[in-house]
Amino acid sequence: MKPTLLILAAGMGSRYGGIKQLDQFGPHGETIIDYSLFDAIRAGFGKVVFIIRQELQADFEALFLPKLQGKIEVDFAIQALFSYVPADLGPVQRTKPWGTGHAMLCAQKQTQTPFAVINADDFYGQEAFQVMADFLTTDTDDSRHAMVGYEVKNTLSEFGSVSRGVCATDDHNNLTSVIERTKIYEKEGTIVYEEADGLTPLAPETPVSMNFWGFKPSVFPSVQAQFETYARANFDVPKAEFYIPTIVTQLIQTGEGTCRVFRSQSEWFGVTYPEDKPTVMKSFKRLHADGKYPDSLWG
Repeated sequence: MKPTLLILAAGMGSRYGGIKQLDQFGPHGETIIDYSLFDAIRAGFGKVVFIIRQELQADFEALFLPKLQGKIEVDFAIQALFSYVPADLGPVQRTKPWGTGHAMLCAQKQTQTPFAVINADDFYGQEAFQVMADFLTTDTDDSRHAMVGYEVKNTLSEFGSVSRGVCATDDHNNLTSVIERTKIYEKEGTIVYEEADGLTPLAPETPVSMNFWGFKPSVFPSVQAQFETYARANFDVPKAEFYIPTIVTQLIQTGEGTCRVFRSQSEWFGVTYPEDKPTVMKSFKRLHADGKYPDSLWG
């Protein structure tokens, strides 16, 4: 069975100041998602699930359904504030989604095959999709999962701090830990992450997660159980987020699963701040000029 691609597209874009999932970056008005879809299709993915907020569905359908018809199966999953929250907790008192792990859980009913998860606003490169597709179609062990890691030096923004999952691996390239650092930036030539107790340097080659994960569908019961526990513990914390690295960490610590890290030297870029947009547009223009993508992706 061909793998499924889940696209995390329900974010609010607070630092960007708009719906960056649908913003135009390519030379013919392409979104970043367009490039991920193009790479996923040629890597062998058979289905895409857009994980979105309800109010975005009409816009996503109008933009993507015509160009994807006959190329890949398309489905939608809604990340609602109350989805999978234990009913006995009562009404949800928050305004933003519960985070990437919750988003993944919201696509459970639409996902029957091994699947990858990506951000809507990140460009990962063709190699990443091919490596993940090969893993998901050949590895039959339900307890083995994977991620594509990028060197932290290639994932920074000139215009402010970024949030990254900082990874550690063993000698077999299995993930041993991934810790979400929400404030990483370069200071006086050194990459650091900032926490309440100060600054900690990071080696430039440190692998970080850009939310390109690969899972077997058997992971969902564990994800649901983890989220229910998290929701109960954080129900009165309006900005608490349940991250995918939290899920993977528990799988590793409990022995339920392992996570292979595929280290990518590929180019990565994304948009966190409005000032990132011109740089991303130039990058796409160069990729087309270099022949990495046809003049028209869907022509």
